[in-house]
Amino acid sequence: MSGIYFHIPFCKVKCNYCDFYRSTDLSYIPALLQAIEKELSIRKDYLTDRKIETIYFGGGTPSLLKKDQITGLLNLIYSNFDVAPNAEITFEANPDDLSPEYLAQLNSSAINRLSIGIQSFSDNDLRFMGRRHTAQQAIDAVKNAQNAGFNNISIDLIYGIPGMSFLQWQRNLKQAFDLKVQHLSAYHLTYHEGTVLWSNLQKGILTEVLEDESLQQFEELIAQSAGRDFIQYEISNFALEGYYSKHNSSYWKQVEYLGLGPSAHSYNKTTRYWNPSDTMAYLKAIQEGKLAGDYEVLSLTDQFNDYLITSLRTIWGLDKAVIEKEFGKEMLDYFNNSIQRLLTSGVIEERDNRVYITKKGIFISDSIIEELFLSSDSNEH
Repeated sequence: MSGIYFHIPFCKVKCNYCDFYRSTDLSYIPALLQAIEKELSIRKDYLTDRKIETIYFGGGTPSLLKKDQITGLLNLIYSNFDVAPNAEITFEANPDDLSPEYLAQLNSSAINRLSIGIQSFSDNDLRFMGRRHTAQQAIDAVKNAQNAGFNNISIDLIYGIPGMSFLQWQRNLKQAFDLKVQHLSAYHLTYHEGTVLWSNLQKGILTEVLEDESLQQFEELIAQSAGRDFIQYEISNFALEGYYSKHNSSYWKQVEYLGLGPSAHSYNKTTRYWNPSDTMAYLKAIQEGKLAGDYEVLSLTDQFNDYLITSLRTIWGLDKAVIEKEFGKEMLDYFNNSIQRLLTSGVIEERDNRVYITKKGIFISDSIIEELFLSSDSNEH
């Protein structure tokens, strides 16, 4: 199985926290779609396995596309690849784009999963983050999507927002679950260099939330999710049984995927390729029949680290048998030695030859994984 990812880099406005590559010049949308079609013709052999199980429209703001543009991209995939009959086709959208008319158009296409970027059900939080929708528009978007026939809906929320009380976070979660969505992705607010919030942080205009507050909000997220029968199948992702994101799960399970569009990444187990985060550079190269991106051939160390970071974040954990099979007994011995301190401290546990991050370790998962990383010059152990 494999996946296809479309990066649609356009936004009406740039959010204050976002460091994804995006452009507010919407006049380039037609040229971009033509370039994506040409890129696919150049790169369609990147995937060795042509069975496509997932297609994902990400951004940016894919909901700026018209129905015929969406259909055109889907037809492109169906005409070039063997797409599974039950393929998961996800479409990211902003709440204020999801009018009943637009949702009806989406539902008449092959799209069968919506990912709605809500972030908060508080107007104060939304203004702080520079979002262009209101809390009521967010609620209406979900209800309108359900009325249009969508029954696989994911929403995004952000916690750790300065000025957001614990009570407001509880209300955000209650509102999310009361809407009866099937999937929730929740992320801590991050201050990326070059963003408005990062600049305000450097100037002292705002102060980061204390770690204890963040931990309390994260624990509330886990508790409320469990109370609504949502499974935390990845550190930041929660879903009802049967509604895990197949596309994102394929990343964590190291399934091959092809990324199309500016800044899109691709992976086929032996190489990683990425397009330039520059629409004009991307368009110019594609129009000349060339690729402007770059790639790296993954060393055993890279592949080992990739397996660490993807597997340990999930409910499925890390399979020691995979390490031995893919990287050899010497690497397995190295790994077994490396995890002893973490096992003793209780931040990870081992069951049935698999290693999992525990509830105690989940909030410091990044540092746990980093501790187990191999350095680039550590191919032999």
